[in-house]
Amino acid sequence: MSWHSRGRAADDLAALDKELADEEDYLDISRHGIVEVVGDDSAGRKIIVVSACKLPPIGKETFNHAKLLRYLMHTLDMFVEQDYSLVYFHYGLTSKNKPSLSWLWQAYRAFDRKYKKNLKALYLVHPTSFIRFIWQLFKPAISAKFGRKMMYFNYLEELAQYINLDQLIIPPQVIEHNEQLLMKNKKNLPASPPQSAVVTPVGTTQFGASLQFIKENNNGDPIPPILRQCVEFLDTPDALETEGIFRRSANVTVIKELQSRCNQGLPIDFQGDPHIAAVLLKTFLRELDEPLMTYELYDEITQFQTLSKDERPRKVKILILEKLPEDNYQVLKYVVQFLSRVMDRCDLNKMTSSNLAVVFGPNLVRAPPARGMSLSAIGPINQFIDFLFTYQDKIFII
Repeated sequence: MSWHSRGRAADDLAALDKELADEEDYLDISRHGIVEVVGDDSAGRKIIVVSACKLPPIGKETFNHAKLLRYLMHTLDMFVEQDYSLVYFHYGLTSKNKPSLSWLWQAYRAFDRKYKKNLKALYLVHPTSFIRFIWQLFKPAISAKFGRKMMYFNYLEELAQYINLDQLIIPPQVIEHNEQLLMKNKKNLPASPPQSAVVTPVGTTQFGASLQFIKENNNGDPIPPILRQCVEFLDTPDALETEGIFRRSANVTVIKELQSRCNQGLPIDFQGDPHIAAVLLKTFLRELDEPLMTYELYDEITQFQTLSKDERPRKVKILILEKLPEDNYQVLKYVVQFLSRVMDRCDLNKMTSSNLAVVFGPNLVRAPPARGMSLSAIGPINQFIDFLFTYQDKIFII
């Protein structure tokens, strides 16, 4: 494929450009930070965070709640084809910024089956009597299946047993409120998550380690053993043709057990399930001590959409071939070339370059810890990764 070839690849990029243009229409909503998309939870599901305290007071400024609903749906549209979780921080919803009951009902009805089907968990943090009142009000119209996805947490510490809080963008006022609750109700302090009694041998650690550390402890092989094992398991016709591969989540307990065994240098078994291997592969990339595309390259990647179509090939080649550390380059090449074989079977697995970009973008590119990932960065990151996947045969040196 030439750099200027037209056809499907060009159409995909044009569609991504349109998504970015559409996002611009929501700047007046997105600037409040009410909705944020962060990393994956322990089951490999994307996490969407909604913070009530960031809703502006009604009447103090012009705030379009109908547009907020469209923005929330616009955000979910990028992720509803894969399993996802929703975290709602209720603290900060007051009579001054509370949407009307008619808006809440409209919001529930707007989220049709395509939004509810792949929502695997809805975490409500710091619920009040208002939340319980709304639940009782809407309960007759809410399916029992959807109701089972809802979980209430009185403290952030309870949520921490399901999601790594470091991944979340938690408003300071929510943290302060949580501390006040803990001080007030010391007798109700939630138990800390149980800690493993197994001491991980340092030399065999892979999850959470650096590429350099893993290489030094594996005979100088730049490809981490667990990554190679996942790819080799998935690189078979049956696995490659699994519909929704990399979109589906896996059992949390199984994934954590496999991570623990891997870090102890013990053999692991994917139980013949491609989704387990796929989630473990994503988890490994997500938990690297620095993202594969490095923090240093984050700004250049998030500015990708500002480049002209003619500039993009040269800029991406410079970034990948010259600015990416050698070990990172070798691992990225290994992963992307494997994913190209996944894309070759997209007629069966439904995973096109753009679908894979949505899945892998946040696992390959992360904001520096002090900054956090903003929702506005998701589109440019996905567009960059889509370009990388689409033109991988022209970017990487064979």
